[in-house]
Amino acid sequence: MHDKRRRSLPVVGARARQEAAREPGLGAGPTSASVLLTRRRFTAGSIAVATAAASGLSLHGVACGPPGAPSTNAPDADTTLRLIVNGARVELGIDLRSSLLDVLREQLQLTGAKKGCDHGQCGACTVHLDGRRVASCLTFAVQADGREITTIEGLSPKDGPLHPMQQAFIDQDALQCGYCTPGQIMAAVACVREGNAGSADQVREYMSGNLCRCGAYPGIVAAILQAAPEIEGT
Repeated sequence: MHDKRRRSLPVVGARARQEAAREPGLGAGPTSASVLLTRRRFTAGSIAVATAAASGLSLHGVACGPPGAPSTNAPDADTTLRLIVNGARVELGIDLRSSLLDVLREQLQLTGAKKGCDHGQCGACTVHLDGRRVASCLTFAVQADGREITTIEGLSPKDGPLHPMQQAFIDQDALQCGYCTPGQIMAAVACVREGNAGSADQVREYMSGNLCRCGAYPGIVAAILQAAPEIEGT
């Protein structure tokens, strides 16, 4: 009974060290061989990852281009998605389970929309879909197929002046850490265009889905009221 139980145990101790020592190309002693084996595997793996990153590859075989250069593939792509993003037509392969937020951030390198709660409760991921604000973390990417998306990166011309709402946020000091600011601005523009910026109370009501953990709410309300006359009707 004792012998049978002992044979069922995993190989450890001297026998394991002896087996490790028989690996080709390792050090002379059993203990050093085991250590070298671990370090060698770790170093090789680290170099492989660093080389892949430097050469623009990922471990899944997805191209990682420079910012603004979208990847046209996704690991295990299920379908092809066609979008108009900030005025540019984009075609890319996606996983059917992908959220719009993940496609924007991870494949199109548009990282302005933030992943805050990932439950549609904080508003940090707000973008415009056909002119309407949506929580992109709760929107399946396939729902946007053939539709127009505007993110904070496309709100104003690349080399032109800031959008009135962006400028108002600066003027009113309506941000602190800035993490929620892109979503706040996108929601604020939509709030004005929806006709819900007639008063401070109305702004607070229709901006209640966007949280600011720094508590910059007075500045946010003031910024929206400042920019509203310039945006209304646009």
